[in-house]
Amino acid sequence: MAQLVVENLKMYYHTRNGQVRAVDDISFTLEAGRALGVVGESGCGKSSLGLTLLRLLPSNGRVVGGSVRLGSDELMAMEEEAFRKGVRWKRLAMVFQGAMNALNPVLTVGSQIAEAILAHEKATKEEAVERAKKLLEMVGINPARYSHYPHEFSGGMKQRAVIAMALACNPEVVIADEPTTALDVMVQAQVLKAISDLRQRLGLSMILVSHDLSVVAQTCDDVAVMYAGKIVEYGPVEEVLVNPKHPYTQGLTQAFPDIRAERAPIVSIPGTPPNLLSPPSGCRFHPRCPLADARCAAEEPVLEEKGAPGHRVACHYVSKSGEVAEVKFA
Repeated sequence: MAQLVVENLKMYYHTRNGQVRAVDDISFTLEAGRALGVVGESGCGKSSLGLTLLRLLPSNGRVVGGSVRLGSDELMAMEEEAFRKGVRWKRLAMVFQGAMNALNPVLTVGSQIAEAILAHEKATKEEAVERAKKLLEMVGINPARYSHYPHEFSGGMKQRAVIAMALACNPEVVIADEPTTALDVMVQAQVLKAISDLRQRLGLSMILVSHDLSVVAQTCDDVAVMYAGKIVEYGPVEEVLVNPKHPYTQGLTQAFPDIRAERAPIVSIPGTPPNLLSPPSGCRFHPRCPLADARCAAEEPVLEEKGAPGHRVACHYVSKSGEVAEVKFA
């Protein structure tokens, strides 16, 4: 059953120099209880997508088209007050990138979790405090730390506290934006385990934004590969990462070291992502793609199913049967 349906979503940042097309015609479906990973280089629109879904945009960010349905409700058409009271944090919550920035340094961690409950639920202060302590315990933090300040928590504890805050009102969907940023490998593993355990325990649907393919492979059921504001490949995580078809996805997988293979230099995709004030015509990846030809520069490929069921690719070089030339980046 579809939990969240996004269709042709467009969000542009309006600047003096023009419109930055950060989220440009994005469509996907998140099924109940499943996790969708969103991957891509910095600046591809991953975090902007999460902020758009929560309608937490800066003053120059505007949704210029598309639809977002959570259950039977159209989120983009809601009045702001109705969205704030009935959707944001209550049905759709977010684990923000950088726990230190997400927590107020002059308020105790527990009180910040309780505040979210009081703002969106009919609860007394005592009930909110008790629930906040249970949430801390749920993410592996001693409830006795309720009255401690953020600076008294380690990096991993702060990240788990932010996860507890996102779960404060029992949301249907959680968006996790780079939840393991700046954490060492051991703490990252603890945070990912906490997220996976909570997903199974609470039946959460999740959108996980990450640069790290291994994080997505470990925690997600499906993956959307974003490039320059668009999804270029989408499908079951194992199918996409084991059998990538879009040249950009192939480049990302080649740039990730394989600990089981012989040592070899890490391969990088040449060039840089395009300026979204004036993105390239046709396929936005064509200036960096070794397969690109005149058609790629002139005609934008359609994201459509090619090969395995559910595996969608936006590339002129992938046939309907899913056959594709293997791309090697120097």
